Amino acid sequence: MTSQFLPLLPEITLAIGACVVLVVDLFVPPERRDTTFVFALAALVATLVATVVGQPDGVRILFGGSYIADPMSLLLKLTVIVLTFFVFVYSRPYLAARGLYNGEYFALGLFGLLGMLIMISGYSMLTIYLGLELLSLCQYALVAFNRDSPRASEAAMKYFVLGAFASGMLLYGMSLIYGLTGSLEVIEIHNYLIRHGVDQIGALLGLIFIIVGLSFKLGAVPFHAWVPDVYEGAPTAVALYIASAPKVAAFALFMRMLAEGLGVLQADWQVMLAVLAVLSLVLGNVVAIAQTNLKRMLAYSTISHVGFILLGLLAGTAQGYSAAMFYVIFYALVTAGAFGMIILLSRRGLEAEQLDDFRGLNARSPWFALMMLFIMFSMAGVPPFAGFYAKLSVLRAVVQVDEIWLAIVAVVFSVVGAFYYLRVVKLMYFDEPEETGGFQEGTGLRAALSVNGLSMLALGLYPAALMSWCLAAVSW
Repeated sequence: MTSQFLPLLPEITLAIGACVVLVVDLFVPPERRDTTFVFALAALVATLVATVVGQPDGVRILFGGSYIADPMSLLLKLTVIVLTFFVFVYSRPYLAARGLYNGEYFALGLFGLLGMLIMISGYSMLTIYLGLELLSLCQYALVAFNRDSPRASEAAMKYFVLGAFASGMLLYGMSLIYGLTGSLEVIEIHNYLIRHGVDQIGALLGLIFIIVGLSFKLGAVPFHAWVPDVYEGAPTAVALYIASAPKVAAFALFMRMLAEGLGVLQADWQVMLAVLAVLSLVLGNVVAIAQTNLKRMLAYSTISHVGFILLGLLAGTAQGYSAAMFYVIFYALVTAGAFGMIILLSRRGLEAEQLDDFRGLNARSPWFALMMLFIMFSMAGVPPFAGFYAKLSVLRAVVQVDEIWLAIVAVVFSVVGAFYYLRVVKLMYFDEPEETGGFQEGTGLRAALSVNGLSMLALGLYPAALMSWCLAAVSW
């Protein structure tokens, strides 16, 4: 393979792996469906290795400015691949218990991951859009994966219609920027705006439409309407997929499009992101308090965490970008753990998605109650867990650019949000269980949940290594 194609090794490996999974699944009898699962995990491991092997030294921009391999793409790609591995391990027992254990789930998950990799390394608006659409189409199909569920079909329809609307907004914004600058490449757009100034109404209009499209993908208020319905309506294994790795890829879009391509318009998009961040923090935390369904609570929790990510981005400094990157990685990990716990408690005929299903969990399994406690404390930002350091880093970056009022709003609504996280802890440790006995799920799910929960404590106690990596990834 020539050096020009070497940085594309992860995408090529994953595309081949996804096709192999698709073909293998055609010839595997239903009773040996584990073969497809093993092939899917093997494809992820191979992609992980290819990502490290194919990574060049420094920054390389290839194919006429359409593709970039840099330290940020390396870190984010490794993150989404590892997250997808966790998602597949969590999902297997859930799908098997409900007659949904089909190879299509893993094939769609792998093709969706391919879309994420393209989004992360996309350096022209066309490449970025192609990656985004590949991921979106896989997500729409996954939400409707349980074809016998009217609730899943309704969620898929809502997601598809709203997603198509957001894609249209994003594409329109991109076309305006292309019409103004005459280029699709991120670096060329940046250079044009430097040379010709930013006092052009076309650039501002394009920026507005692009932020609308990106905000929908991240689930920021007021473009959040799909999040609770999709999280609740989709099978838990699919909600787990949608809630974790794609958020990291959406963060990459913000970095490529806003920080690198439209960085000259920073004063304008800072104001827009500040409004979106405040609305997300307020609505996400307040509405989550009223939820009795854990999946809907996690959906509104996601919206509030998006507010924090946007705060880091709007700071517009290396410290802000690195804090936002640390936050999105922490968020994806902790959300995967939360949905993993729902899967652990679920079984055929019981989805375990109500808060009451967690009553007395400590009496049934002290270890997994402890893991859920780590996850909830981390989401609430209780020290010494990862969430505390993630929130602190973002607040520090916001204060450094003199946006004190934004930091105060974030702290106030973090305290408000702590209520609904601590309510889950109270149910686990102080309420009587409605049923007794342990869990039937396999060793893989238990091991993944343990690693996931303990990583929240480890990242909180030793955040320096990941934070330094994040800072190095955004220092250009």
